[in-house]
Amino acid sequence: MLRRLTPFQLTADIVVGVLWALFGLLILTTNDRAGLFAIVVVLLIAAAYAVRRLSPGIALAVAWAGSVLQVLLWIGPSLFDVPIFAVVYATAAYGERVVRMLGLISAPVGAAVIALSPLVAGTYAGDPARFGPIVLPAVAWGGLVTFIVFLIAFLLAWTFGSLVRSVRLSREARRAEAEAQREIVVQQERNRIARDLHDVVAHSLAVVIAQADGARYASDVAVKDGALATIAATGREALGDVRLLLARLRHEEGAEPAPSLADLDDLIEQVRASGLNVRLERSGTPLPLPPGQQLAVYRIVQEALTNALRHGDAAQPVTVALRWQTDALAVEVVNATSAQPRPDGHGLPGMRERASLAGGTLTAEPDGRWWRVSATVPAKGAA
Repeated sequence: MLRRLTPFQLTADIVVGVLWALFGLLILTTNDRAGLFAIVVVLLIAAAYAVRRLSPGIALAVAWAGSVLQVLLWIGPSLFDVPIFAVVYATAAYGERVVRMLGLISAPVGAAVIALSPLVAGTYAGDPARFGPIVLPAVAWGGLVTFIVFLIAFLLAWTFGSLVRSVRLSREARRAEAEAQREIVVQQERNRIARDLHDVVAHSLAVVIAQADGARYASDVAVKDGALATIAATGREALGDVRLLLARLRHEEGAEPAPSLADLDDLIEQVRASGLNVRLERSGTPLPLPPGQQLAVYRIVQEALTNALRHGDAAQPVTVALRWQTDALAVEVVNATSAQPRPDGHGLPGMRERASLAGGTLTAEPDGRWWRVSATVPAKGAA
């Protein structure tokens, strides 16, 4: 399997591989056993180095082919064999699971081949007498030391490659996690803006529709003028809110503050102007309420009044109660209903989510012929 490399990485590997091949050929000029097959050995080792990052599996196979041919040619370990360590490193750093295991297995096998190469070379040279009873123990001890040294070297290369692989995968995982977190934050912000747009547009349209219906049947010119003025004011306010939300969507600072509890009176007066009898009740001692909680309360009341305009009985009064408790603000909106709000719409889920994000709770359910919205928002810093 070929890995994707940058043009610079691929060019650098090929250039270094070619330079190493030239270096190996230079070393062969000092070896009396140098020949055509020895040149092939050097080229195979250099080629394995050149493709070690492009394909660690192919590089390992080529390196093994060169090493076996080197043993068969009775050429002992030399400096041109150094790239083999880079190949073993690459199997652990860039290879798949099978290639990594083959690279690990190659460590003891390669060390054994290097340790036994003098004995193999002597046997094929037809001179077994050179390993007599006196010399053989020294050769065996030297082979054991050689095996241990090269085994440690190969294992160090493979282990270092595994560590580099772990660090790389950890960085990639952190980048992926950070990207996922950014996506979540962006999606949450979009959802919040979508809820705000829904609340603003739905409420404004409900007021406009109610005013327009009232003006159609009014015979008094002053009443019609008042309805048109309310429609114009509601439209301008809605347009300003939409512009503010779109500016937030473009990551710009809004020119206007978010609605708060102080804006509830204006909201209720706007709904009253549309013909709905709204009664506001306050009780208890006000507590400090952060802007986020105030915005949640405002939007909950706004959505509840919008539902009362759209689905309620306009002939019956609507009660908005704000009750300060020891550590929270309880909000209740009750209206006579002629049709219940759709549970699959955006209004009821939006209210519940706003209350939840503010750390509170919300219930919206029928109570006989009345529709009751009850929410509790905790007050930060309360005793």
